[in-house]
Amino acid sequence: MSRKKEEQAQQERVQQQISRIKLPRGKQTFGVVEKRLGGSRMSVRCMDGKTRICRIPGRIKRFLWVREGDIVIVDPWEHSADDKGDVIFKYNKTQVGWLQRKGYLRKLDEFQEF
Repeated sequence: MSRKKEEQAQQERVQQQISRIKLPRGKQTFGVVEKRLGGSRMSVRCMDGKTRICRIPGRIKRFLWVREGDIVIVDPWEHSADDKGDVIFKYNKTQVGWLQRKGYLRKLDEFQEF
C-alpha cells in the first residue's frame, strides 16, 4: 500500500471508532479513576460530585485494564448508590478527546480543578 492510502485507512478507522462512542444511560455517570485499591476495586470521582468505590465486574475483568486518570462510565448500585458502583466502560484517548470537544466532560473538568 502507498503511504497516502495507509493514512486514509487510519483516518477512516479513527472516524469509525469515534462514531460509535458509548454514552451513559439512565443513572450511569462519567467518572475519573483516582486510585487503584486492589482486587479489581478502585476509587472513582464521579460527575455527580460523589466519590465511589467501584469494581470491575467479572465478565469484563480480563478485558478492561484501568489506570489512574482514566475516564470511565460508572453504574451506581441500587442499594448503596452513593458509596459503590461498577465500572462498565473505559474510554481511550481519541474517545476522550471527542467527548471533550462535544462538551460532555465540562462538568468533570470543574471537579478536577480543586
